[in-house]
Amino acid sequence: MIDISNQYAKATISTYAGQIISYQPNSATEDLFFLSDKVLYQEGKSIRGGVPICWPWFGDDTSGFERPPHGFVRNQQWNVLSTETLEDGRTSVILTTSDTDMTRELWHYEFNLELQLIIGLNLEMKLKTKNTGKQFFTITQALHTYFKVSDVSNVLIKGLDGKPYIDKLDAFAVKQQADDIIVSQEIDRIYQKSPKQISLTDSGFKRTITISSYGSDTTIVWNPWSTSVSKIADLNLESYRNFVCVETANVFTDSLTIIPPGREHVVTTVFSIS
Repeated sequence: MIDISNQYAKATISTYAGQIISYQPNSATEDLFFLSDKVLYQEGKSIRGGVPICWPWFGDDTSGFERPPHGFVRNQQWNVLSTETLEDGRTSVILTTSDTDMTRELWHYEFNLELQLIIGLNLEMKLKTKNTGKQFFTITQALHTYFKVSDVSNVLIKGLDGKPYIDKLDAFAVKQQADDIIVSQEIDRIYQKSPKQISLTDSGFKRTITISSYGSDTTIVWNPWSTSVSKIADLNLESYRNFVCVETANVFTDSLTIIPPGREHVVTTVFSIS
């Protein structure tokens, strides 16, 4: 783990999975992120909470080769490229991972993946994919963010009114959002053509989280509710009440269909709390 404490905030980053699991401004009373109290810290297991990195595919594998869901980088050790105190007192951490014999067995491409986390009054995340091989490749990806909430019934997600979405719970039917999002049952939606800024208001914690994203036109909203939480071994039965996932992603029509050799793509998200 990398533990950070500066004049703005404190944070914890796991080098396993390249995953931030805690971020709390010094003025805040609650962490930004949910972390399951049944989390498993062991090789081959993903960390349930914070911001898992789903890459180079999002969701269940459709190749027929029984590859792990959400890709393989959330289940392996990353390297620390740099840690730095910036001129304004913020802290920058850069983690990297690249192709290995193991990854090429699962996905036959050469790559370098770089995650920069900047800890300040806001939290900034930049995920850079670089094609280091000689073949074009396609990826889907997501910053699978688990926001901690007082109770999911207190949450209102704003900014997606009128946007089309794919309802994964209704045979991937395409629908249109009407009004703001209230989570009152299981939800698993992929919003296409999403705006660059979305907000999550929590009346219980009396805070609004603003999510600003760049290099992405997709937002995923997920909560398993009581109907599906029992299927998830590393969550308690009541855990669904204390988080909601609002994810910055590139999937479906927003898939990065062609990344030429030597080229890169950067997806950025910035979280601010008010």
